[in-house]
Amino acid sequence: MYIIEPRVFTDARGYFMEAFKQAEFDDHIGHVDFIQDNESMSSRNVLRGLHYQKGEYSQAKLVRVIKGSVLDVAVDIRKSSPTFGRHVAVELSETNKKQFFIPRGFAHGFLVLSDEAIFTYKVDNVYAPQAEAGIRWDDPQLGIEWPVSASDVLTSEKDLKAPFLRDAVLFD
Repeated sequence: MYIIEPRVFTDARGYFMEAFKQAEFDDHIGHVDFIQDNESMSSRNVLRGLHYQKGEYSQAKLVRVIKGSVLDVAVDIRKSSPTFGRHVAVELSETNKKQFFIPRGFAHGFLVLSDEAIFTYKVDNVYAPQAEAGIRWDDPQLGIEWPVSASDVLTSEKDLKAPFLRDAVLFD
C-alpha cells in the first residue's frame, strides 16, 4: 500500500495538480494497467466496506476524494503475508489531495467524515459479482478505530452480513 501526495500548485485562481501520471506511478510503485474509473457519493457516517474481489477478478485500486473527507482503510488479507490481518488507515480529503494505492490481496473500505463525500478510484480489473467478497468493518480482530460509534454508522445490509476475517475467503 502506498499513500501518494501529489504536488499541488495553488494561486488566487484555485489549484492545479496532476492527479495521475503513468510514468511517475510506474517509477515509484510499479506498472498497473488501470482499465476503469469509478465514482461514488455518500453522506456523513456512511461506511462502505470492507470489500474485495476473489481470484482472477481481484483488483488493485488507486483511490482519492474530490469532495469532502473520508477515513480510508485497507486490510492485508494475504495469508502468506507478514502483515496479514493488519490495516492502514489514512484520511483522504479534497483539502489534502492524498491518494491511496491498494494492491490486489487487500480488503478496502471507507467512512465518510464530512457532510458529503465524492470518492473516485481507478481499478485494474472488471467488477465481477460472482467474485464479490467482504469482511465485517467492525471485526475486533482487525482493531480498526473508526471515529464514530457503531450505532451511528450507515452501511448496507450486505456489509452487515459480511463474515469476520477468521471466516472469510482469503488470498494465499
